[in-house]
Amino acid sequence: MSIQLDHKIFNKRASLLLKQFNKSSEFEDAQSLLFIVGSSDGELSYQKSIALQNWWIGYEFPETITLVLKDKIVFLTSVKKGAILETLRNGENAVDFEILTKNKDEAQNAATFKKFIDFIPNGKQGVIPKENPTGKLVAEFKNALAASGKSFEPVDVTGAMATLFAVKDEDEIAATKAAAQITSLTMKNYFIDYMINLIDQGKKVKHELLADSLERTHTDERKRAKLKVPDEINWKLVEWCYPPIIQSGGKYDLKPSAQSNDQNLHAGTIICSFGARYKSYCSNIGRTFLINPEKHKEENYEFLLELQKHLFNIIRDGALCSDVYNAAIEYIEKKKPELKDFFVKNCGFGTGIEFRESNYLLGPKNNKPLKAGMILNFVIGFQNLENKSSDPKNKVYSLLLGDTVQVTNDEPIVLTEVDKDLSVISYTFGEEDDEETKIVEVTSKRGAILDSQLRKNESREESLNKRAAHQKALAEKRHQEGLSRFSGEKDGAKEKQEVTFKKFESYRKETLIPKSTSDLRIIVDRKAETIILPIYGQAVPFHVSTLKNVSKSDEGDHVLLRFNFITPGQATGKKEVHAFEDVDSTFIRSLSYRSNDVARFSEISREITELKKEIHKRELERIEKAGLVEQGDLMEIKGRRPIRLPDVYVRPGLEGKRFAGDLEIHLNGLRYQSSVKSDQKIDILFSNIKHLFFQPCDGELIILIHVHLVDPIMIGKRKTKDVQFFRDVQDASFDETGNRRRRANYGDEDELAQEQEERRHRQILNREFQQFSEKISDASKKLVEVDVPLRELAFNGVPSRQLVALQPTTECLVHLSDTPFLVITLNDVEIAHLERVQDFSRPVVHINTIPMNQLENVKEWLDSVDIPFTEGPVSLSWPQIMKTINDDPKSFFEEAGGWSFLKQDGSDVSEVEDSASEFEMDSEASEEETETEESSGDDESDYSGSGSEEEDESGEDWDELERKAEQETERLLAEPAPGIQATPHEDNLRYFDVVISGPASTPFADSYPMEPPKVRFLTKIYHPNIDKLGRICLDILKDKWSPALQIRTVLLSIQALLSAPNPDDPLANDVAQHWKDNEPEAIAMAKQWTAQYAK
Repeated sequence: MSIQLDHKIFNKRASLLLKQFNKSSEFEDAQSLLFIVGSSDGELSYQKSIALQNWWIGYEFPETITLVLKDKIVFLTSVKKGAILETLRNGENAVDFEILTKNKDEAQNAATFKKFIDFIPNGKQGVIPKENPTGKLVAEFKNALAASGKSFEPVDVTGAMATLFAVKDEDEIAATKAAAQITSLTMKNYFIDYMINLIDQGKKVKHELLADSLERTHTDERKRAKLKVPDEINWKLVEWCYPPIIQSGGKYDLKPSAQSNDQNLHAGTIICSFGARYKSYCSNIGRTFLINPEKHKEENYEFLLELQKHLFNIIRDGALCSDVYNAAIEYIEKKKPELKDFFVKNCGFGTGIEFRESNYLLGPKNNKPLKAGMILNFVIGFQNLENKSSDPKNKVYSLLLGDTVQVTNDEPIVLTEVDKDLSVISYTFGEEDDEETKIVEVTSKRGAILDSQLRKNESREESLNKRAAHQKALAEKRHQEGLSRFSGEKDGAKEKQEVTFKKFESYRKETLIPKSTSDLRIIVDRKAETIILPIYGQAVPFHVSTLKNVSKSDEGDHVLLRFNFITPGQATGKKEVHAFEDVDSTFIRSLSYRSNDVARFSEISREITELKKEIHKRELERIEKAGLVEQGDLMEIKGRRPIRLPDVYVRPGLEGKRFAGDLEIHLNGLRYQSSVKSDQKIDILFSNIKHLFFQPCDGELIILIHVHLVDPIMIGKRKTKDVQFFRDVQDASFDETGNRRRRANYGDEDELAQEQEERRHRQILNREFQQFSEKISDASKKLVEVDVPLRELAFNGVPSRQLVALQPTTECLVHLSDTPFLVITLNDVEIAHLERVQDFSRPVVHINTIPMNQLENVKEWLDSVDIPFTEGPVSLSWPQIMKTINDDPKSFFEEAGGWSFLKQDGSDVSEVEDSASEFEMDSEASEEETETEESSGDDESDYSGSGSEEEDESGEDWDELERKAEQETERLLAEPAPGIQATPHEDNLRYFDVVISGPASTPFADSYPMEPPKVRFLTKIYHPNIDKLGRICLDILKDKWSPALQIRTVLLSIQALLSAPNPDDPLANDVAQHWKDNEPEAIAMAKQWTAQYAK
């Protein structure tokens, strides 16, 4: 990428440096200034020499030496960086500077170093003594300087440069404000909510892991969206000033050099500090959060707020740095002298390109004056205060307030706008005395759910009344949440996403245009994705993305090539998908060129078409991966073998045949490694795991560990959010041949011994997988918790196309035994009818065909996990309902009463009469609803819907149908038909996997393909019925295919097609048109292609 430097900023700031250098006494009478930047180590570095580069050039230039004279500036750098610096030679009143470059010619380099050293005058030379740059250029310069015999007296100009950088101009203040805005939004819209949720849910997360999660908010697009940062912010220019600092649990360090430790977040006093850097300019914020605070702790925090407001009256133009700190000590001695010894050693420091400008430390002995336009990192606090508490981690606490402020002639401007009042940063968590609330709280645990499910000490009437009251409270709570959620939306409607204008740049500079353009010919530059067209004697580049299409038509001995461009108002498809920066601009709609070089124009047309196809293919791949978030790299364990679960299979499977592999636990995630192909592996980071399930093999054919992800990953060419690792378990109900054992054998001694061995084997597998899942949780430092499906609470339903067992867990409702998997997070459930809705933009998830005899269990479970539910006698068109809600969610809750409409038609929480069918099914489904289902088809079983009323009245009951189905299945297994193998599904006897062998002497024998073979030419051929990719337009390869046809017939048909081209049914339109307009010429072209490509 070509870099264009801002010559205006350089000239303005270089002139300011030269002016200060010539008149300021802070430069210690130096005759020149020497700034050396060595090689970069990739780490964020705060140095005066690097700050100077960012200040006046806007970029960091490693391996560059800058010499500042009284009237001139000299750069010594590499050839490439020198070319970039040359772009500064623009504009009037430019500062005089010279660029010397170093290349691979040692003799020439020696002359370059000599010339540079000759520029250095005798006498004092200003340097930054604390910097110790290294690198090849630095070493060569020092050797050349020593060999020259030239010497000078170094003087420290660190303070002078700090004064130069201290006062910010308009551009610098704008960048600082943007950095402070990013910092504030990160605190408000991410950290506070995330931290409080962790405390509320009682999750144990270490400070360093929480800091890592916070740090990823600026790189993770999903987290970045939550910050609601303005669109004009360029995230490529955003950095962290330092790793976020999170402290709690009695150990606090209020210095900016502190680090987040490996202790768990503790609900007491929590301090968080971090800062974003935008366009190299720093910001900072520090906040204290109090959980269940004592009275004296609240009083001390409010005093800290008073102190900050008092000091804001001191910070202004002309005040000394020491005035601020001394005013703080004086105020503390007057108001709360007992806190004086706990006050921090300084009140912050100046900030800018360098995070900490120590020359402007707000300490007791610094007499440098503050000036309007300076930016301060203003931080005050009390460290290690004593607290009377029975909790050992709450006996010591600290208080901190930090903001980024701009010095003015009056009170400073606070740039980090995050509320810090006591009422905002103080939180109270605790158990309520109300008996009903206690029941709600305790049901979040597994044992309590079972107790709620199995308790029998209450009468049915009391249980229903209590559930009804609880459901009423939950419904009201959901309604209030909906009102608060959408109350801030204007007119209740969501903003529509607009098409974003995209800029395409073919060449940054004119010199990058290919030299062949001097011939004024049409050029297709594939590398730059550009078409260069001659217009009035000039070579004009057009990015291929601006081209709609290119058409070619013949005019006698000439050919006409027409380029059609994308312009406003064109119908480019189903809707206008292109945005334009200014639709009132003048656009070129088309350009036409005429030539007698038919072959060249044909080649140009082909190249452009292929280039557009490549770009289109790349765009499709981008869309496919749009939801993907870069996980980061897996940190492998070195020096020892990782903990491993061997011989497990993975779903979705890797490419190729199914082979077992090993699941390994590494430092920050899991790796599944195929045992056959070393390049086949799946990496999953702990930070990307939303749920981790261990499902025992009791009553199952497999034992598994299932991972449900936060963000999808690619496995092969498939995007998935669920990855499962499983091992097959031999079921005791089947013999070695796979056939179901007959009941007559039951009680046989050998069979009993084998069943005992089978049970023992299952216990060993359960123990092995459970221990491994717990080790995953330990390795993630409890960031990932193991969840186990509760088989005792399972109920049947149809979430996709077949009846399956749905099992609740502590946090989810899951089906993991078969694909497609189902994982519904309970916190995402808004209401159950008995269906699920949370994010109103998501499609409704249906779970059909729940047996009536299990419905009460489902209601009890939903009530125990605080999910409101309703019932209704009719099926609902949910896509239409959700469309109405999404059109105006605010009115839905404020005017329509929210979800209360679901209680109409007698759908209260009272018990439903059992006069209906055993299964409540939708008798009709709208087309729109059908389209939203994950999968559907005509092969659904009798479970998928109920018939008419007449059928219900005259048909047999469910038990009778079930008995008949079981009898038919047993007969089919006992007396299998020849050539037919039918295997019933374990969980549904109405589903079969059937393999039918093709009868002998028929075209279906030996598994002959039912679809046409795929045939294409590998050799390029000029033929109207064969396109550039070698695909063939032949009816027997498409709709006229029959399994009775043979390969010999196909080949003979292709040979006949070569003998008789058919331009009236073309696949290559341009070739067909050529064949129609000038057949002899087309035949000549075909001969030419044959000679060129077929020999």
